[in-house]
Amino acid sequence: MRKLSILLVSGALLSPLWMSSASAQFAKPEDAIKYRQSAFVVMASQFGRMQSTVKGQVPYDAAAIKANVALVKTLSTLPWGAFGPGTQGKSNAKPEVWSDAAGFKAAQTKFEGAVVKLSAAADSGDLDKLRAAFGDVGASCKACHDAYRVKK
Repeated sequence: MRKLSILLVSGALLSPLWMSSASAQFAKPEDAIKYRQSAFVVMASQFGRMQSTVKGQVPYDAAAIKANVALVKTLSTLPWGAFGPGTQGKSNAKPEVWSDAAGFKAAQTKFEGAVVKLSAAADSGDLDKLRAAFGDVGASCKACHDAYRVKK
């Protein structure tokens, strides 16, 4: 029990360091912007690769879906540290990303939760569950874009 307590306290003390170092890893704000945009592009590409299966346009290939979902799950954690202070620059991010940080964090959490459910659906091999979870991920993307991304 004592070891668990020490581990939890250590994690709590180190988590602020990890959070602050996420934005510190970029030499310039432009680097952070490029990084997060690239992460979103690759994630969208992987997500889009599943769309034809979800729509029933191609046969369901459970292994291919699992591989795509695994990549989306990993990619879904990448862009958030690149939204540090001073990184608005020339991007499509609305000022609300920074002025409504709690709301932006909530949208991120909702998205990541939807991706976890998508992963579980992919593991189940049930196409109907996959379709529902895929729709939930897409809805969470859209909600965040509507609130925090400049419309083109």
